[in-house]
Amino acid sequence: MPRYDAKRIETKWQAYWDQHETFKTGDFVEGKEKLYVLDMFPYPSGDGLHVGHPEGYTATDIVCRHARMQGKQVLHPMGWDAFGLPAEQHAIKTGTPPRITTQKNIDTFRRQLKMLGFSYDWSREFSTTDPDYFRWTQWIFLQLFDSWFDNECKWTGPDGKERTGRARPISELPIPEKVQAEGEEAVRRYQDRQRLAYQHEAPVNWCPKLGTVLANEEIIDGKSERGGHPVERVPLRQWMLRITKYGDRLVDGLEGLDWSDSIKSLQTNWIGRSEGAEVDFFIGSGESSDDLDAAFSAWKTRRSAEGFPEDQAADVLRVYTTRPDTLYGATYMVLAPEHPFVDRLTSDEQKAAVDTYRKQAALKSDLDRTDLAKEKTGVFTGSYAVNPVNGTRVPVWIADYVLSSYGTGAIMAVPAHDLRDWEFAVEFDLPIIAVVEPPADYTPSKDEQALEAEIEGQKRTPFSGFGTAINSGAFDGTPTADFKKQITADLVSQGVGKGAVNYRLRDWLFSRQHFWGEPFPIWHELDADGNITGLMRAEAEDNLPVELPELKEYKPTGTPEPPLSVAPEEWLYKTDADGTRLMREVNSMPQWAGSCWYYLRYADPKNGERFIDPEIEKQWLPVDLYIGGGEHAVLHLLYARFWHQVLFDRGYVTCPEPFQKLVNQGMILGDVELTGFQKADGSWISAKEVEESDESETKWAIKNSGEPVTPIKLESEQVEKAGEDFVLVDEPEIFVNSRAHKMSKSRGNVVNPDFVVDEYGADSLRMYEMFMGPLEATKPWSMSGVDGVCRFLGRVWRLMIDERAEEVQLNESVTDTDPSEEQLRILHKTIKAVSADIEKLSFNTAISRMMEFVNAMGQQKMRSRSVLSEFLLLLSPFAPHIAEELWSILGHTESLAYADWPQYDEALLQESVVEVPVQVNGKLRSKVSVAADADQAAMQQAAEQDETIAKYLEGKTIVKAVVIPGRLINFVVK
Repeated sequence: MPRYDAKRIETKWQAYWDQHETFKTGDFVEGKEKLYVLDMFPYPSGDGLHVGHPEGYTATDIVCRHARMQGKQVLHPMGWDAFGLPAEQHAIKTGTPPRITTQKNIDTFRRQLKMLGFSYDWSREFSTTDPDYFRWTQWIFLQLFDSWFDNECKWTGPDGKERTGRARPISELPIPEKVQAEGEEAVRRYQDRQRLAYQHEAPVNWCPKLGTVLANEEIIDGKSERGGHPVERVPLRQWMLRITKYGDRLVDGLEGLDWSDSIKSLQTNWIGRSEGAEVDFFIGSGESSDDLDAAFSAWKTRRSAEGFPEDQAADVLRVYTTRPDTLYGATYMVLAPEHPFVDRLTSDEQKAAVDTYRKQAALKSDLDRTDLAKEKTGVFTGSYAVNPVNGTRVPVWIADYVLSSYGTGAIMAVPAHDLRDWEFAVEFDLPIIAVVEPPADYTPSKDEQALEAEIEGQKRTPFSGFGTAINSGAFDGTPTADFKKQITADLVSQGVGKGAVNYRLRDWLFSRQHFWGEPFPIWHELDADGNITGLMRAEAEDNLPVELPELKEYKPTGTPEPPLSVAPEEWLYKTDADGTRLMREVNSMPQWAGSCWYYLRYADPKNGERFIDPEIEKQWLPVDLYIGGGEHAVLHLLYARFWHQVLFDRGYVTCPEPFQKLVNQGMILGDVELTGFQKADGSWISAKEVEESDESETKWAIKNSGEPVTPIKLESEQVEKAGEDFVLVDEPEIFVNSRAHKMSKSRGNVVNPDFVVDEYGADSLRMYEMFMGPLEATKPWSMSGVDGVCRFLGRVWRLMIDERAEEVQLNESVTDTDPSEEQLRILHKTIKAVSADIEKLSFNTAISRMMEFVNAMGQQKMRSRSVLSEFLLLLSPFAPHIAEELWSILGHTESLAYADWPQYDEALLQESVVEVPVQVNGKLRSKVSVAADADQAAMQQAAEQDETIAKYLEGKTIVKAVVIPGRLINFVVK
């Protein structure tokens, strides 16, 4: 019997699409509408796909299949973001080269994606680990290395928009005369400090026991995930990208994008633009405490004449503050324990305490030091800085809540008006001077009230708002907003500060200490002793790609230096044509690098001369629809937009933004877990009476008493639905906890799509994931839901195929006769609804419409072949395999992949006959069929002639007849 056989059908059509390259994108046709649809770059892990992955892929596939049938030229590629830590860790454990592991994982992912029938153009496939690809990743890095940002440059881009600020070639950087006079080396070092890609010492996570540097995700509670060994923070030379120069552009560029408000807010908040001032606090150049005041006076005189220098001098601590109006209330300063000035500022008396504290701080993660810090800790260095506005000495402390990676690594502390500074000052009994008077009717906020403390015999709270200046010299009585402007102007005129814009966003730490990542195309110059001089040379573009060396083994080096530092000498060193000895950069790029520009390469993947042909870039870019998980809503999008904007500034791309429309699909959770709770005596207790508790050994306890209860996993047959809740079948008064969790191996709730496809078929999996609910919603998985969709596809099959026959043949009800008026109306309503739903990405409601169609057509004794063919075109983006098979059986000789999308006729949507409810005294008593254009008299006559209504009217007087044409008839009788 020719029943619906998903396995046979899907294997057949996947082979057909492969053989005929059905979805290969042809040459671009000018004047033809284009659609570039992209899935977020997947990392090919060793576990393969789980059922959460195909959700977004199915959505983009539906859009692309629909667009091809509308006559659009579609670009829908797929590839692999394949550099990453898991393959490196596997190499360390097993000795297997990461390239071999990665290729094996890619093969698994590709097989699974093809198994699901996605219409990718596989001829454009590549991996970030391909030398032909990372050659251009390295080339783009060199453009960053070769660029500086001109804040003052006013220019008009190819989009016709005027902008201020642009990346320009380093050769166009103006060099101060003083620097030029110092010679070529000084000029080169000056250029290096201005580049968009520059080097900086930044802390890394060093595990002495494992002998390697760890990524943040490899650390749990300050210890290595592998082995639980202590981890220290140690400084290491790192590459940084000056993304902060694009802070305003990254915010402003969001305005014209079709992204959700929530994603735009996430991006804007992450960038965190603020306006304030940079201020220099004088610390001197080693003067004794007695000489500091005299040196300060001389320094102020010099600054008044020379102005505020661009780079921080060695005799000051530079801070950024959003509240320069509170400078008179700065009573101490705090440095990050890693700040380079800590050693010179630490007195002999304080050295032991400072050293101990720095070691303790090195064992903490940034999160432990900031968000998770429950108490403030710190140590006085023994030195003082001088406040530039009033000449007051303030003590300099170190504390781990200040991070060297944020801002300047130094803050001025105004405890009266900053909650964090207040806590620290109260803890260490430091002076608190109020310099802002709150408004007369001000009531402290909840957070401020929580910090109430007794200061000099009085109960006081901090005040972090705006008010009027007090204890601020000549500025007393000035409102905060005016004071900020006035004091900033004073700082500028005195050469001790300037107005500044700062960002929560930090420059991007762009290097990793791994051997499985893109090598940097940079050489370091060495001196006669083989030491790095700090001068660098870019690899010649003709020599790209710089490939990874063959390593004899993958075990950690035992030092914080990157593993590539032990690469073979022939890879690591060379002598340049001028005789200079050079050493390669041994850090590698982060995994983010390859995913920053892959959307460009997809448009021109085989080009060996350029990363993308300029004409092809104009034709296909920007990406019209970008779909992926919400976990990439901030960093990936920021980094890719940053790279794109640099390329835009340098003239390599013509569109200012890479992704025009962005959609984040919701998470698919594991199947709902049902949990009941039992008390110590074994009796059940309702889930509504218990709560999670850290105090209980079982992690659950009775709400009022705290008595521990035991969670019991239940099977579906033990519970039944009661409204919105679940209850025990045997004890319906006992409510059960029902919760779906994120899929994870530790919970054992991961569902492999291989299993689902084997049991139900790819079309069932695709349609179920779209039928679960709105694309952007979080939804729990249900295998019974897949089964339901599979049964629906079986009904579609039986709608056209005679299952009683020995061979596959059409059901005898399928005819070549003209469709009835009712069939046409059902079809055209479905065409209109499904077309609109696909445009809105409302795939769940589109499927509901198709289910309604199948139910309605199943009741038709004769089914028009033309109507069924049109329906299959609607179904094909969702369930392409069964649609292709039935399309072929109906007699079509070509694939439906490029068949014309059905169009609806508005005239055919109108009902010729409508069914109207009939009420008697407001109660529904019957329904009658009338012509859609029947007038009130005809409708009333039809109702009075209805047998059921006639009985209710018999012997009664009709007081009134309310007739609403096409909708309702109501007789008021007595």
